[in-house]
Amino acid sequence: MRYIISVIVASFLLVSCSNERLANPSQYVNPFIGASTSTGLAGTYHGMGKTFPGATTPYGMVQVSPQTITGGDNSSGYSYEHKTIEGFAFTQMSGVGWYGDLGNFLTMPTTGKLQLIAGREDGSIQGYRSLYDKSSEEASAGYYCATLTDYNIKAEATAASHSGILRFTYPANSQSRIQIDLARRVGGTSTTQYIQVKDKHAIRGWMKCTPEGGGWGNGDGKADYTVYFYAVFSKPLNHYGFWNAEIPDDWNRKKDDVVSDSYLQQVSQAPIIKDVNEIEGKHIGFFTEFATEANEEVTMKVGISFVDMVGAENNYKQEIAAKDFDEIRQEAVENWNNELSRMEAKGGSEEEKTVFYTALYHTMIDPRIVTDVDGRYVGGDGKVYEKEGFTKRSIFSGWDVFRSQFPLQTLINPKMVNDEINSLISLAEQSGYEYYERWEFLNSYSGCMIGNPALSVLTDAYLKGIRGYDVNKAYKYARNTANKFGNGERGYIVLNVSETLEYAYFDWCLSQLATALGHKEDASHYMLRGQNYRNTFDPEVGWFRPRHADGVYDLWPENARTIESYGCVESNLYQQGWFVPHDIPGMIELMGGKEKTLNDLSSFFEKAPESLLWNQYYNHANEPVHLVPFLFNHLDAPWLTQKWTRHICDKAYRNAVEGIVGNEDVGQMSAWYVLAASGIHPSCPGSTRYEITSPVFNEIRIHLDPDYFKGKKFVIRTLNNSKTNRYIQKARLNNREYNKCYLDFKDIVAGGILELTMGAAPNPNWGIEKE
Repeated sequence: MRYIISVIVASFLLVSCSNERLANPSQYVNPFIGASTSTGLAGTYHGMGKTFPGATTPYGMVQVSPQTITGGDNSSGYSYEHKTIEGFAFTQMSGVGWYGDLGNFLTMPTTGKLQLIAGREDGSIQGYRSLYDKSSEEASAGYYCATLTDYNIKAEATAASHSGILRFTYPANSQSRIQIDLARRVGGTSTTQYIQVKDKHAIRGWMKCTPEGGGWGNGDGKADYTVYFYAVFSKPLNHYGFWNAEIPDDWNRKKDDVVSDSYLQQVSQAPIIKDVNEIEGKHIGFFTEFATEANEEVTMKVGISFVDMVGAENNYKQEIAAKDFDEIRQEAVENWNNELSRMEAKGGSEEEKTVFYTALYHTMIDPRIVTDVDGRYVGGDGKVYEKEGFTKRSIFSGWDVFRSQFPLQTLINPKMVNDEINSLISLAEQSGYEYYERWEFLNSYSGCMIGNPALSVLTDAYLKGIRGYDVNKAYKYARNTANKFGNGERGYIVLNVSETLEYAYFDWCLSQLATALGHKEDASHYMLRGQNYRNTFDPEVGWFRPRHADGVYDLWPENARTIESYGCVESNLYQQGWFVPHDIPGMIELMGGKEKTLNDLSSFFEKAPESLLWNQYYNHANEPVHLVPFLFNHLDAPWLTQKWTRHICDKAYRNAVEGIVGNEDVGQMSAWYVLAASGIHPSCPGSTRYEITSPVFNEIRIHLDPDYFKGKKFVIRTLNNSKTNRYIQKARLNNREYNKCYLDFKDIVAGGILELTMGAAPNPNWGIEKE
């Protein structure tokens, strides 16, 4: 079954902005796009977009979102096809695989008899979870609501950067309640919790999350963090209590363990404690009971911190203490409008605008702020650091986001990129590791995926003038990273083409940074290492091939190029083999020249299914192929880049729950769309070249940051654009004829207008540079 969600327009929340910018782009945000973990819809074990529909703010620390399931590979804690809600959490990850994490401080409004477990959606084990009315479910930028039908309670959520608020509208009942499961965590459980009733309206405490409790990578991601909270209830805490389940020391407590029959039974039998005002334990909860009249609203405001309880209380006081729900919601919308108006899309259908602005929204969730309002943050050594001239950020999904997410942000939000580089540098220093992590999560060196993506992000930023960090220190750690992880003296990774090619690219990135910094010897060294991709190309089969330690190539089975995971990571040889972005001419030469390469690349796209769901050819559902459509520009066939990017924008992205064909991956999948639909995208991050392709929209305006770039805005405008007229006939840059199929970054940030005239048939003469 397919679910198409209409856009919820909060018309009463229009804000006044500069005449230079679109006033209310948040009206086009549909947070339900991608909000499914279903493997059935995806046709693969990776599932769908795995986004969350709840309330958040741009790069905010807090995300207040419904939770429909605990356990399994449900990284967002929510999946649209589920029929019940088990509560509302205040922290979420967006679009990740590998089981996910966060989902902390699970809060549920209930009535009647107190139950201590959520139970199961199929009803095999009863609990406090509730069916909810899908027709009542709404989500927009900074807001979520649904009616819990088992209790006849309307639940609403909104958020500020470091805090959030829930508003529950109750029926008349003498035993209404708010209950909080402090142990709950996506992918497992927090291992220790503490809570204290501070006064007649407030509680505070913390939840300690360690690898022993699962979480990121089911514990393999080494996530080790503490969430601190300060919560204030509009109803006085006259009748409250705790539960404290005794969990045996020898019990496992990871993603599947905490939803097992034995674990649920143990928690359901926990004693109720009412004669104390604070408690610490392995699996504890809190509840407050009160009588309500029909349609009575009860709110809970919560400040969150990763530093300490003082930080959580201060975040609450600074952001939301003096404001009501509607004021906080309006501020969230204003914040989204300010951020989303960095880009303006004109023309296109309402559907395409919804896809565009929701994609832009998804690129502005991470890397999120983890600095408290007073500037403090937890460093890589577990110590608390004071404000240091940048905002500490977390959740760097490096292997995904170096391809599109950060090249987009260098254009529209260079300050965020600068913050992230400072965050990576500080983590490398404070942790004592002195190298960059490839997938960072709340200071954890998770080791997830492959390569050295921070080198791409750093090089790309430096070459584009983003340099507000200690450059010498940044280079030192970059060099350490490349020397610790790479192709080594052998010049390739044994039986792994994916790693070999990606390490070669990241070494090339470091050579570019070394060149820019004047380190000539290093530049030559890493440039040579960038050629290591050649070491796994076998002329006998005409393609990249896994190789043993003794240099002998592995067996070449039938259909070797399309066997998933044969010599590759989350891909096959056909998909991974195109990844030589830093030396495309050299790759073309190895593959037999332009004509042969062009034919093979065209076949790669033509054999992909129309849906572009997970497949063994052009598999847009995963990152290894995301730069591949732009290779046609390098093969003197730019009209094929135009053809296929428009096809991908049309087929891989829709205004629907299943509207992202693969895991959203912390902004990467969405950033690809934002750039490609705008008509530009890099083929090699770390270079300043942006490929020109066919825009979806009649006009895109990119508003440039005056603190970094001299131009005010860059406009990409089309003439005669339509679904049929998708081929560029001619171009003008700043009113001069332009015949290149790419732009340099400096041309974009200088400001100006790129005008593209479109037609129904390819123009084989446009964009071809004469030799």
